[in-house]
Amino acid sequence: MITWPTILYGAALSALITAAVLAIPARTRRPTILVPAVVAAAIGPVAWNAILRATHAVEFFTDAPISVFPASWQDTGSGVFAFALAALLLGIIRPHDQARTIIAVAATTGTIAFLVDVYLY
Repeated sequence: MITWPTILYGAALSALITAAVLAIPARTRRPTILVPAVVAAAIGPVAWNAILRATHAVEFFTDAPISVFPASWQDTGSGVFAFALAALLLGIIRPHDQARTIIAVAATTGTIAFLVDVYLY
């Protein structure tokens, strides 16, 4: 089971990398896109890990036996929660955007949260 400081470190790292990646293209640099994605990248993994801690779900922390891609269900959940929260927030804040734009930003957010979880903490 990972500790709260580790969870918060990972969430901050996910948010920072998401901000850096989404700030590169001009179309995702707008605050109404960037802020919800960064918030989702931070809160999604924290929420998922809080659930795992509250339920004592240690089995979710078992990494896959693939040395170059040691993903676990815990890592996957962080990405899924970040994706879902980003899609929800962007859908509420930018209801007139095309779905593919919202889903692309949400998928980027979720993928970053997942990869940060797999490789950086």
